[in-house]
Parts: sequence; structure tokens; C-alpha cells
Amino acid sequence: MRVFLLWWYGDGWAAVAKSFNRRTANVAQVFSVNQLLSTLFAPWRRIITYPGASLEEKFRAWTDNIFSRTIGFVIRLFVLLTALIMTIFIAILTLIELIIWPLLPLGIIGGVVAGLLW
Repeated sequence: MRVFLLWWYGDGWAAVAKSFNRRTANVAQVFSVNQLLSTLFAPWRRIITYPGASLEEKFRAWTDNIFSRTIGFVIRLFVLLTALIMTIFIAILTLIELIIWPLLPLGIIGGVVAGLLW
């Protein structure tokens, strides 16, 4: 019992705190945050219009390319915001876990005692 309590309130609790880094790294990997940041202003799905010879074709290509980059930026921004929301959610859950962690062994003892008394 002594070894369990030493682990629970020592290394176990520290492992819960360190799990935040692993969890946020998983979110960054699932949402490809590094890739999204490096291609934030890239055209959407590499849709690029090449300019022609006339001024009208050059203007149309420029407009199409700006539009494609804007769509790409907006979609990537929403995915990055979703990753940020998930990271905040994980931070809140980890904080709750850190608060509840030291109380769990007491809850087990309290549950056994309550079960015997009721």
C-alpha cells in the first residue's frame, strides 16, 4: 500500500502532468498544424490560373489566384482554430484530472466505507 501511495502522489501525478505535452503533440499531428502554418497563404488545392497574353487574361488569372489563396487561407484558418480549441479543451481536462487525481484513493476508501454503512 505504501508503494502505491508513493507512486500515486509522486510519479503517477507527475505523469498526468506530463501527459499534457503528449496530448497536445497528438492534436498538432492529427490536424497537421506545422504543414497548415507553412502553407497558410498557398492556393486552395493548388488551383492556379496561369496568365495569358492579354491584359484581361492577366487580370482574370490574378483575380482567380487571389480568390484561390483566400479560400485556402480561410479553410486552413478554420482547421487551425479547431486545433486551438481542441488544445484548450485538453488543457482544461488535464487541469481537472490533476485536481481530481489526489482525491481518487480517498474516494475508493470512502466508497467502501459508505457501502458498509448503508
